[in-house]
Amino acid sequence: MKDYFKIKHNQAAPAKGKILIAEPFLRDVYFQRSVVLLVSHNKLGSMGFVLNHRMLLHVNDFFEELKDVPKIPVYLGGPVASNRLFFIHSLDSLTENSEQITDNLYLDGDLEKLMYHLRSGKPLNDRVKFFIGYSGWSENQLSREINENSWLIGEASDARILHSEDESFWTECVQNIGGEYLTWLNYPKDPTLN
Repeated sequence: MKDYFKIKHNQAAPAKGKILIAEPFLRDVYFQRSVVLLVSHNKLGSMGFVLNHRMLLHVNDFFEELKDVPKIPVYLGGPVASNRLFFIHSLDSLTENSEQITDNLYLDGDLEKLMYHLRSGKPLNDRVKFFIGYSGWSENQLSREINENSWLIGEASDARILHSEDESFWTECVQNIGGEYLTWLNYPKDPTLN
C-alpha cells in the first residue's frame, strides 16, 4: 500500500534562479506553504527570498518621497537581515550594480534610480518586488533540508516570480510539478485539526 504521507523530494538540483517549494507540513512561520526564489547557491551556502508572504507594510511607509505614489507591497523575504529592504526587478535601467539572477531578473541595484522611476509615475507592471529580510542557508544546510524532504526544486517564469502574492502561488507551483505531488494539495495546513 502506498504511503501518501511519505514525502520525498524530487531529484532536481538547487541553483540560482530556481525556486524551492515547501513541503505541505512545514510549519515554520517563515516557510509554511512558501515558495522561495534562490538568488545564490554555491558551496558556501544559499540565499533566497520567500515570494508569497505579503506583509501589511508598503514601501511607501519607508520613503517619504513615495507618499503620493500608489501603494507598493512588501514581502517577508525570510528571517535573516530583517531590518534591511531588498528588491528584485526586471527593469533594464537598473541592471548596473545589480546581481543577475536569471536572463531578465536582477537583485538590488541603484536605489536612487529606482526611486526616480517610482516617483516619475511610470507603471511598475509587476517589474519590481520588495522584501524585508532574506532566507539564508549555511554550507550544506539547504542540501540537508532537501534530503530531509523539506523542499521540492522547481522553476517559475520571471513574470510569475514578480507577480506572486499568496498561498495560491504555492498551489500553482505544486501543480506545475504534478505527479505524486498533487496529493500535497489535499493536505491540511495543520493535520492535528482534522
